[in-house]
Amino acid sequence: MINKLEVLNEKYIELSEKISDPETLSDSQKLQKLMKEQSQLEPIVTKYNEYKDVVDQLEESKTMLNEKLDDDFKEMVKEEVKELSAKKEELEQEIRILLLPKDPNDDKDVIVEVRAGVGGDEAGLFAGDLLRMYLRYAERQGWRTEFISVNEQGIGGYKEVIFSIKGKGAYSKLKYESGVHRVQRVPDTESSGRIHTSSATVAVLPEVDDIEIEINPNDVRVDVFRSSGNGGQCVNTTDSAVRLTHIPTGIVISCQDEKSQLKNKDKAFKVLKARLYDKYQQEQNDEQAQSRKSQVGSGDRSERIRTYNFPQGRVSDHRIGLTLYKLDSFIDGDITEMLDALLTSDQAEKLKNVSE
Repeated sequence: MINKLEVLNEKYIELSEKISDPETLSDSQKLQKLMKEQSQLEPIVTKYNEYKDVVDQLEESKTMLNEKLDDDFKEMVKEEVKELSAKKEELEQEIRILLLPKDPNDDKDVIVEVRAGVGGDEAGLFAGDLLRMYLRYAERQGWRTEFISVNEQGIGGYKEVIFSIKGKGAYSKLKYESGVHRVQRVPDTESSGRIHTSSATVAVLPEVDDIEIEINPNDVRVDVFRSSGNGGQCVNTTDSAVRLTHIPTGIVISCQDEKSQLKNKDKAFKVLKARLYDKYQQEQNDEQAQSRKSQVGSGDRSERIRTYNFPQGRVSDHRIGLTLYKLDSFIDGDITEMLDALLTSDQAEKLKNVSE
């Protein structure tokens, strides 16, 4: 590990020298590329330098113990050795995590799809709750959100809603949210007070660039039609809504939120690219079954990942066995504790696989 860290440290220094070179400063594209590479190494190099300082202090303290010291001072040095040894172990673990292969999608913006599952109208209302939860979380993070496609339900819920979240590390934070979310509560429409169970599915897809995935125009059928639902004067008067059908895969994307047909088409293609990219990734992951031993990182759309129990005020994640008794604040977007726990569990699983 130390040899690898030394190589990365030297690479970081080399990048710093290149960045300050006048020739690089005059080439904005090259400068941007080098700065991005350097910023990716910076957390590891910073932690490694901190580790080296602790190791030096620890060796110095251990050397002092071999000298003639009065009892009080010797006890103080022993305590220092104990604290520095613990700090050294802690830094080693943090560095191991930083050295784990990085998910290339972690820094990307995301497209989130929330769909009502089983449970009729109640499932649609729960889909609305999940939508607001993610919107509130994004707001707390200072991220931007934009609706792409909305299919509302008559009583205030949603059959399906697709929206984008733009913000640094959005995918790294939200990638574990894909799967089936289950709710247990007494619906407003239930007169007898019986607890109902219904569900909604969530898919979190990384937004992809044209460079990452190319779509053959001949593979896509584009249909235009008149919008329906809320949308102002243009509703039912112009063919602004767009439906894309990707013929090889059968994936269908509809978008009618914008008044402009061109804007709807652009949004629909963004979702199609993300869906195709996700499909290809899922196929690769299926081929590499060993790397999917960890349920946390599987992103299986059919997997029941979490239960929201309103009568008991608890939310339970079934992948990591974590239950939080703060459902009201959780559904209001306070989901950081759960997301951090999922990340930690995934990192632990990956470290275990590396050591095996």
